[in-house]
Amino acid sequence: MPIPADTMVKETAYYEQLGVKPSATPDELKKAYRKLALKYHPDKNPNEGERFKAISQAYEVLADEQKRKVYDEGGEQAIKEGGTGGGGGFHSPMDIFDMFFGGGGHRKERERRGKNVVHQLQCTLDELYNGATRKLSLQKNVICDKCEGRGGKKGAVETCPNCRGSGMQVRVQQLGPGFVQQIQSMCDECRGQGERINPRDRCKQCSGKKVVRTRKILEVHIDKGMTDDQRITFSGEGDQEPGLEPGDIIIVLDERAHSTFKREDDNLIMQMEIELVEALCGFQRTITTLDHRSLVVSCIPGEVIKHGVIKCVLNEGMPHYKQPFEKGRLIVQFLVKFPEQLNAATAGQLEALLPARPEMPLPEEHEVVTLLDLDPKQEQRRHHAAHSNAYDDEESMHHGRGAGGPVQCQTH
Repeated sequence: MPIPADTMVKETAYYEQLGVKPSATPDELKKAYRKLALKYHPDKNPNEGERFKAISQAYEVLADEQKRKVYDEGGEQAIKEGGTGGGGGFHSPMDIFDMFFGGGGHRKERERRGKNVVHQLQCTLDELYNGATRKLSLQKNVICDKCEGRGGKKGAVETCPNCRGSGMQVRVQQLGPGFVQQIQSMCDECRGQGERINPRDRCKQCSGKKVVRTRKILEVHIDKGMTDDQRITFSGEGDQEPGLEPGDIIIVLDERAHSTFKREDDNLIMQMEIELVEALCGFQRTITTLDHRSLVVSCIPGEVIKHGVIKCVLNEGMPHYKQPFEKGRLIVQFLVKFPEQLNAATAGQLEALLPARPEMPLPEEHEVVTLLDLDPKQEQRRHHAAHSNAYDDEESMHHGRGAGGPVQCQTH
């Protein structure tokens, strides 16, 4: 459950990593992580590995209700100390990414397959309502056809002299007098393969990388009723690597906001402003649907529409996914526009037509006051200023400094 907007949390760093407020809902957290993870994934931004790791750790904590509560109360230190009862460690950022996007499966299966490629596709609510076909141009790795994925001439593969075939290299770092640290990392020369191709024997087309970069055009079919964050998978269309089965290309739909309608499950929600005369005396209004039909909604004279009242039209919402002839509801909230001011003559005529106002007897002793307009933003600023002044006064008293010097206790 999201925390209330006015609830104080010990730290906000994880929320800031995802660009959300501490009151963010689980859906807002998911959407924020999805966009940032796709943007800073190492495949797209090799230099943003630390940023990707920080985003994944923040989402791992905030997406778990229990961990989020521990973090809100005790901050990052409480998470690292294992305040959730499950230890203080984090999952691999790639595991979080795979779990979120549903890719990879079990670890052994991932080792036999190439990496999945995830792309985000922005689409409109109109496309999700009517269905659409979009062409998407992507870059992907394919096995070099010139060297057939060998990277060079036949027999040109040799043990990497840099790591001696281990695929890893060890670097010793001096921390202080008598203290050294060994840091193990992937070999730069062979990229962890343990073998390399002599530069003079490397394939000129792929430069010994065994794969080349090429452009792929995908036709993405958006079916009626699909939802924001829904995934469309193209099996085996991911990057190719020698000796591995190609991964998948996963398209994640990202719904853009609509100017009129807001989607909630299979319902469409909209607001309609009507004049006071329409609210009291009836009206006819036209609604243009997402498939460009015109719906006429009406209210007969005598049926009063109150400000904020909600009504619905059955079977005019979003199509159900895989059952497009079944639809949700169109929900309309009516907002009544009141006139800014009435002259005395008009007010008198209107009063004669409306039900009589209630008689409110006045007490013998009373005071007449004036109603003024209230600016909520100004009140908020005043409240904040008053709170800051009270805090400053409390700090001054705490340190024994007042307007007239140190605070002293008086005894009688």
